[in-house]
Amino acid sequence: MREKIINFFTDIYKEMQKVTWQKQDELIESTKVVIVACLLFTIVIWIIDIIVTEILKVIF
Repeated sequence: MREKIINFFTDIYKEMQKVTWQKQDELIESTKVVIVACLLFTIVIWIIDIIVTEILKVIF
């Protein structure tokens, strides 16, 4: 059992060495893109919500 646990953490360490991490400037740019996309989707959903609400007010 102990050997399995040691092998597990050894494998984790080996896999983490293979990971390619982003540089800080790439990470910042990606974060900006995600934030802008979230804001745009929020605005679009908000506008759709207003339109659907007004349509339902007319119907009911």
